[in-house]
Amino acid sequence: MYFRFNLSFRDVEELMTERGVDVSYQTIRRWVDKFGSKYAKRIKSRSEPPSPVRHLDEVYTKINGKTVYLWRAVDDEGTVLDIVVQRRRNTKAATRLLRKLLKNQGVRPTKIVTDKLGSYGAALKLLGLKHLQDVGGRKNNRAECSHVPIRRRELKAQRFRSVRNAQKLLSVHGQIYNLFNYRRHLISRKSLRKFRQKAQAEWNIVTGSACA
Repeated sequence: MYFRFNLSFRDVEELMTERGVDVSYQTIRRWVDKFGSKYAKRIKSRSEPPSPVRHLDEVYTKINGKTVYLWRAVDDEGTVLDIVVQRRRNTKAATRLLRKLLKNQGVRPTKIVTDKLGSYGAALKLLGLKHLQDVGGRKNNRAECSHVPIRRRELKAQRFRSVRNAQKLLSVHGQIYNLFNYRRHLISRKSLRKFRQKAQAEWNIVTGSACA
């Protein structure tokens, strides 16, 4: 429930109590730490390859009073590809995100859409991918809009406690978001029901296997 919906640990504790299960929110926190990464890895290993078009963007937040940046990559369907929490907004940080994408996605990009931040151009030039960069206007709205679910989760968690905690939670959140991202405004109600059933069946397999 914590991963599927925008809930706090205490919210989940109340829901469990309503179902007759007496468990503390600290225990739920430990379950999240133990099983979250397993769920994410299984979902990613079973998912279809992403689109070769990459949209990159970064957004800042505060952790213990210090500014950090959430560097994110999505494809042109809104699928979250990767997220890297870093303290800098420079070429080194952009290069780290791009290297992770090239290593982990298994699909060579054909286009990389960014905003006008110079660090992207410098990092792409360093990696020999400058010719794939596409910069301009509203072309990167796909990445910018994808920050909204993260902001909701951050608000519910009453801000992230550390860089490590943020990285771990958001990496898991991204994969589970992908599984249940139906893009409802583009499909009929009948198709939505089918996608929901398929996603729920996949979720049951992933969580059942991870807990076994």
